[in-house]
Amino acid sequence: MSTFTTRKSLSRRTLLRGVGAALSLPFLDAMVPAATAATRAVVPAKRLGYIYIPMGCDITRWTPGRGPADQLGELSPILKSLEPVRHQCTVISNLELEPAYPGTHATSNASFLSAARVRHTESSDYYNGTTADQIAAKAIGQGTQLPSLELAMDLMQVVGQCDNGYACVYQNNLSWSSPTTPLPAEAHPRLVFEQLFGDGGSRVERQEALRRRSSLLDFVKDDMKRLAGQLGPEDRDRVNHYLDSVREVERRIQQAGAGVAENELPDLERPNGVPASYADHARLMFDLQVLAMQGDVTRVITFQLARETSNRTYPEIGVSDPHHPLSHHGNDPGKIERLSKINAFHVGLFAGYLAKLAATKEADGTLLDHCLLLYGSGMGNPNVHDHTNLPIIVAGGRCAGVSGNRHLRSERSLPLANLHLTLLDKAGVTLDKFGDSNGVITVL
Repeated sequence: MSTFTTRKSLSRRTLLRGVGAALSLPFLDAMVPAATAATRAVVPAKRLGYIYIPMGCDITRWTPGRGPADQLGELSPILKSLEPVRHQCTVISNLELEPAYPGTHATSNASFLSAARVRHTESSDYYNGTTADQIAAKAIGQGTQLPSLELAMDLMQVVGQCDNGYACVYQNNLSWSSPTTPLPAEAHPRLVFEQLFGDGGSRVERQEALRRRSSLLDFVKDDMKRLAGQLGPEDRDRVNHYLDSVREVERRIQQAGAGVAENELPDLERPNGVPASYADHARLMFDLQVLAMQGDVTRVITFQLARETSNRTYPEIGVSDPHHPLSHHGNDPGKIERLSKINAFHVGLFAGYLAKLAATKEADGTLLDHCLLLYGSGMGNPNVHDHTNLPIIVAGGRCAGVSGNRHLRSERSLPLANLHLTLLDKAGVTLDKFGDSNGVITVL
């Protein structure tokens, strides 16, 4: 580890700036206070991420085999892709989202992070609870450029595809900053990139500034040269790796935009100018999350991998059936198998995200060590719209004392809110109660 005992340490808020652009830096040894750099490591702020999958799963192909005590046994077909990162994953069975009853797609999504029973209305008098991510954002996100980041894969301007009796806002928005304030999610990678790296002026001015240059890195190259003289070899390597990642993500965004004219009939749930492949789009959105956390642009992220009642098809994995009708499988073995292929596909994308976080060095470990991630759904068995035995994975959090390679199974159903309360506590946000919680998960 580099030490800086004779020079002033860099601020964690150091930015590389150009006209209309600002690039946050990853956590560096040079950011350790000079007086303490040689004596103790600094643990950067913890992050929380929430990844939502719609319409539950085939729980028979989700549940892992039994290992000794609470250890993960053989990974199930849906979870198989987690093998390289299983040591930082915990599967939790028998969690329930009781406030989501009477059992709808709208309440599955809306209650997932609020653990609240939403108001039954199709009008503008909708009412939910403040979501766990926003409670975290108020506590650990206020020192960052973006207190929280809300992302999705689908356009939210979908009408006529919402549950009867429930306003579309419940289905479209995962994150709520108050019971009456849903936070819209962004699905376009370029707009997310501009949100992360634009600087100064109005949103339109930031977008125009970023669009005028060939690369964000061209705008900040003078600042980069000045910074290089203040860094040791390890920090220079860390910054160069980060900048290479930024450049690669930017290249892929530009490539997707250039290919718009070549696209045939567009997917109505997919924004124009994003990768034509769902997997490429999802990986790009995950990579933006890595950059956002690595640069400490934000510490709280929500990501909707697909919308409840999504009719998206997945030809890239050989599933031509729309997801939503397929989830109402009527116990047809062929339909259940195809549903499980979608479930496994989504988990595989999540596994790739975890692998990138695990490969990114930070302080005394990796970025994954300093993140707590919750992956799951507000619905259990989609065929009957139940909210019991939810598919749930917790990943990362080694810096907070979370050990992976585990399968936690309660003999009785426990509120999902207990897990939210536990994760908030491990991120340094202490509450007596959240939603319908009745305690914390002490063994996590």
